[in-house]
Amino acid sequence: MNCVAEWDRHPGLSLGFALPGQARRPVLLLVLVALLSTPGLGAQWGGELRFSIRSEPRSFHPALADSDAAETIRYLTGGVLVRVNRGNQQLEPELATSWKIENGGRSIIFQLRPGVFFSDGTPFSAEDVVYTMNVLLDPALNSATGDTFQAGGGAIHTMPRGKYEVAVAFPEPVAGVARLFDQVAILSHNSPLKERAALGAFRIAEHKPGSFILLARNPNYWKTDGGRRLPYLDGVRLEIQQNRELELLRFRRGEVDLISSLGPDQFQQLAAEGGATVKDAGPTLESEMLWFNLNPSAPIEAYRKSWFGSRIFRLAVSHAIRRDDLCRVVYHGHAQPGIGPFSAANRFWFNQSLKPHSFDLEEARRLLAADGFRLAGQAGAQALHDRDGHLVEFSLITNAGNPAREHIAAMLQQDLTAIGIRLNIVTLDFPSLIERIGKSSQYESCLLGQVNVDLDPNGQLNVWLSSSATHQWNPNQAKPATPWEAEIDRLMRLQSSLPDENRRKPLFDRVQQIAWDEAPMLYLLNRNALVAAARRVRNVEPSVLRPNILWNAERLWISAK
Repeated sequence: MNCVAEWDRHPGLSLGFALPGQARRPVLLLVLVALLSTPGLGAQWGGELRFSIRSEPRSFHPALADSDAAETIRYLTGGVLVRVNRGNQQLEPELATSWKIENGGRSIIFQLRPGVFFSDGTPFSAEDVVYTMNVLLDPALNSATGDTFQAGGGAIHTMPRGKYEVAVAFPEPVAGVARLFDQVAILSHNSPLKERAALGAFRIAEHKPGSFILLARNPNYWKTDGGRRLPYLDGVRLEIQQNRELELLRFRRGEVDLISSLGPDQFQQLAAEGGATVKDAGPTLESEMLWFNLNPSAPIEAYRKSWFGSRIFRLAVSHAIRRDDLCRVVYHGHAQPGIGPFSAANRFWFNQSLKPHSFDLEEARRLLAADGFRLAGQAGAQALHDRDGHLVEFSLITNAGNPAREHIAAMLQQDLTAIGIRLNIVTLDFPSLIERIGKSSQYESCLLGQVNVDLDPNGQLNVWLSSSATHQWNPNQAKPATPWEAEIDRLMRLQSSLPDENRRKPLFDRVQQIAWDEAPMLYLLNRNALVAAARRVRNVEPSVLRPNILWNAERLWISAK
């Protein structure tokens, strides 16, 4: 599993489950709130579920899922060997009926489920698993999911052991190796549909760019209820809708059935109206964060690059931000101030010694003065200048159509005025924003969300490794640009190779401390999971893990009443 920034990969499970033969580990199980009816009781078959996604997926290839929309489609259409149940957070068999760890964590052996077919009727076998791993690990593909398997370097070998057994061998021990396969959608080696051949509950049936993606039930899906193949639904229509207000309007009209991530104002409105079921499922692993572009090849003036590259400057900005106000004003209390890559809700892996960067204007000004910055102008309208006289002014890009995020940006703009910094807000449609932060590097700072789909730090390898394409502030480094990034690389690789999480814990604590000290990303807040469901949709069980409200889509059903 990997961590995804909300373009959204990216970015993104040690969830208290136990592998066969292992003792259950004392990791906190986050509380999930069940909604509506008991699964399977009086379920009705048929109907189409309607749901909105924020952006057009750049690719339908499961190994290239790099946005929340693409992740959602992969989850609904992709069959995996094992799956972390988002309801009870246990690791469960799927296309693999069992597995075992061998060679001190360097190998995992899967026994595969016989008699399974892809959506087009092509048989599933070990050959498909081998093919999938070879595709995923191809360096030319540049798959963020593949990055999570390669923390230790060296070749990974996948070998069939007959038609329904496969072994994956790693050059070094891999901590919690089985959970990595939760995000690996198995591809067909032989189907003419290639990656469009589905083993999940649904298959891609129709795509109208910019409008919708229709997922139809997979007629060959292997799960059943009473001898009848799931899912209950005939299909899921994913409407491409970037604007949250339009999504809410369509929900009120009955044109959308589920909203997996309500804005705080929307949550308050729907709760007051009482026409739908709304739920605050509690703290999530998701955060709002700001980072500066530290890419040396970015088309930014050299003097601005020197600001952004200064740890002291980044910390000064962080100390000027009123995080408590962001939580109270923007999220109406449905959020907590951000601290680091994990929220305090992840009690095992969170570094308990850390607190949010304090709001302290005097400290911010002291840091800036120590770094050669000075205020100039009349009292009450002073502007910050660097040691060479350049006015400290830069732009912040974020995605349009997200009122909460736009509100955060406006409050950041006001906060930074207090230390003389001019912040110019630029809202972009999602494709344009992705192009800037993922390709052209034409931006100065960015405000986005980070989605952790994993309680285990290995899910963040694609963010922290300096060589990764999703190392937000300076991706694809041939070698670490700074000593602290080299140290994070070392720590992340080392912890990922240890089977004992009690030995891994101090290593990741140190990663969190470095991130707190160096502030490559300013963690602003962690939001709660706010969801809504039309009353006609049954078996909805919101989770704090992605996909929050669609994780059990094969068992969702629509009441005719």
